[in-house]
Amino acid sequence: MSAKGKHRRPKQHRIARRLAFAGTGGAALALPLIGATTAGAVTQPAVAPATSTLARPAVQPAVQPAAESAALPLTYSVVGGDTLSKIAADHSVSGGWQTLYADNRSAIGADPSVIRPGLKLRLGAAAKAAAARATAVTAVTAAAVKPAATYANNLDGWIRESLDIMARHGIPGSYNGIHRNVMRESSGNPLAINNWDSNAAAGIPSKGLLQVIDPTFRAYHVPGTAMDSYDPVANITAACNYAAARYGSIDNVNGAY
Repeated sequence: MSAKGKHRRPKQHRIARRLAFAGTGGAALALPLIGATTAGAVTQPAVAPATSTLARPAVQPAVQPAAESAALPLTYSVVGGDTLSKIAADHSVSGGWQTLYADNRSAIGADPSVIRPGLKLRLGAAAKAAAARATAVTAVTAAAVKPAATYANNLDGWIRESLDIMARHGIPGSYNGIHRNVMRESSGNPLAINNWDSNAAAGIPSKGLLQVIDPTFRAYHVPGTAMDSYDPVANITAACNYAAARYGSIDNVNGAY
């Protein structure tokens, strides 16, 4: 790549050095009367109740898919010791126990202070919102545990890694645009160097897959890549950054640039 205009196809020489490429329902339980804003507690049965859970699939995956999480039944199974107030608070029911009672009156009966262990309660719209938040957290968790991408230590891998870095930095360019220019500039040799043109005479020869002179490489170097113009990923990414600034994209480059 020339800072002053078009240059001819570089001669290719291998440099003698090695590069490292980064590459229930029981009987009803008597309850105290409820106050204005709370429901009374049920009396603990003699037999320990079954564990209370939101209804879930029999087999729970390590990271639950969002669609499956959203499809979970929004119901709750009452256990000994529960009150409508406690259930409403634990499951973020909008409107508190009063709304929970209104939504489930046909199942509970006339007295909201009497709820039977094993009774299934619908949790309402607020629980849907809570489920949506849980789904969002699941999605973030799934993204966080996604393994890092790996790339082959060859031209295909270098281009693909560069494209991923470019995408993170908003640098345009396509696989075909990069590959076409690499083959013209260096025939895919990351150690190619032009030792004969005006840039070489000025002491700043064009180097690497996309033949970048050092001043251009430093000016358009992209953070996260090696500060080495012979490094294939760093070379491609910096050259594409330069091409984007001057031509709009490496895809618009069809000759010396």
